Amino acid sequence: MIIVEKNEGAKITYEQIGTKIIFDDDLMLNLAKRQLDEPVHIDICYNKARALTIGTEDAWAYVAEIDIPPTEYEEVESEEISTSEMGMGNEAERTPLPLDMDKVVMTLWAL
Repeated sequence: MIIVEKNEGAKITYEQIGTKIIFDDDLMLNLAKRQLDEPVHIDICYNKARALTIGTEDAWAYVAEIDIPPTEYEEVESEEISTSEMGMGNEAERTPLPLDMDKVVMTLWAL
């Protein structure tokens, strides 16, 4: 994972386990479940009660931003038995690849 420190100061504690990120032993996100065919941006904030939230609706302060790259696919040739009279041949099958955490960018904000 690429870590960017947005500003000077202490940052939230976090732990990465596979594709999961756990913030302050309180909020856990499985980034693989949130990956789509287009880039995904997630804001992690504190609300006024100092509870961690996803999104900025009730935000009091930014904690982190996570940018997940779009799903990548592997094209695998599949040999379908088809009638050559119909002009059908081999077709490529798209298989989604697992999330590459080395391409995820997490920006941390000072608390």
